[in-house]
Amino acid sequence: MRFLHIADLHLGKQMNDLSLLPDQEYILDQIASIAKNEQADAVLIAGDVYQRSSPQAEAMALFDAFVSRLVRLGKQVFVISGNHDSALRVSYFASLIKSSGVYVTEAFDGTLQSVSLKDRDGEIVVWMLPFLRPSQVKRKLPGEKIVTYQDAVAAVLRQTPVDPKKRNILLCHQFITGCETSDSEERAVGGLDNIDASVFDAFDYVALGHIHKPQKVLRDTLRYAGSPLKYSFSEANHKKSVAVVDVLEKGDIAVRTEPLYPLHDVRLIEGMLDDLMNMPYSEDYLWVTVHDELPPPDARVTLSVNFPNMMKFSIVNSRTKQDVDVLATQSMENKTVPELFSDFYRLQNNDQAPGKAHQDELEKVLKELEERA
Repeated sequence: MRFLHIADLHLGKQMNDLSLLPDQEYILDQIASIAKNEQADAVLIAGDVYQRSSPQAEAMALFDAFVSRLVRLGKQVFVISGNHDSALRVSYFASLIKSSGVYVTEAFDGTLQSVSLKDRDGEIVVWMLPFLRPSQVKRKLPGEKIVTYQDAVAAVLRQTPVDPKKRNILLCHQFITGCETSDSEERAVGGLDNIDASVFDAFDYVALGHIHKPQKVLRDTLRYAGSPLKYSFSEANHKKSVAVVDVLEKGDIAVRTEPLYPLHDVRLIEGMLDDLMNMPYSEDYLWVTVHDELPPPDARVTLSVNFPNMMKFSIVNSRTKQDVDVLATQSMENKTVPELFSDFYRLQNNDQAPGKAHQDELEKVLKELEERA
């Protein structure tokens, strides 16, 4: 049986206040074509369907059109909610759409949902683990000692009757220790969201979401699909793809990737102003850095003729010594709470960074809020 593994669609996301919905529609169309051409039996979507817990109507319509197209192509679809999603909104009509071969995680009740599939080699069980916080698991499993995300996920998996004789696939949206991160992901304060890969040993393939760079973690079959688009300049060097997973006999799984080609790439370019102006015209999303010692006041406007979708413009020379961003700084939605606090503190304290005492107090408050969630 062949699966397509994708994650972190973040539908409705903006980048530097520019809507990425046209780019997302373009890439979802490409993914649907890959599912058709690869003759995939099912598509696994490992969380963060939307950018916000209350997605705009356009984002919801785009996801509806994408899933509907997959169903028309005869594909089964498995969807879990991520940390950016509202589990209730993602699971709306979940019971009804099962008849169409679309399986969505419903409200967490202390156990994992599963779906059994069959092929010529026997039974394949697809388990669906939505993004869970320790506080959620505590409420449903009061007898377990749960402090960290590791405790929470391990407790849930202990309640899961995985038959080792069958082929077991898990959809999961969590941070696995050892993976490579980027700036567009949200992390828990103090690294409390770290989960050791060993808790997933019972599963033949783990379809991960949450980290935006496609990568395996310790083994080929424990894998982040990555986001289908670059959502920050820290991802400029990423090679986006979808994972094609062939589940054969027990213990025999083949994984390869198919590249994705965006409507607009996200790139970093730098050089002298004249050299930049001699580059080919591009509508990619760019961070342009000029190294001229005395750039003209209208350098940004001049470059925008050649690069109309320039999102950041910086000057780095012997006088600045470091990057001076002339355009707006990174969009607020891409910053973590500690980063936003640091920005505010610097603004109020003559650019002085907050000290360890401030950071410790912030971490304490955020942890208390998370436990109440």
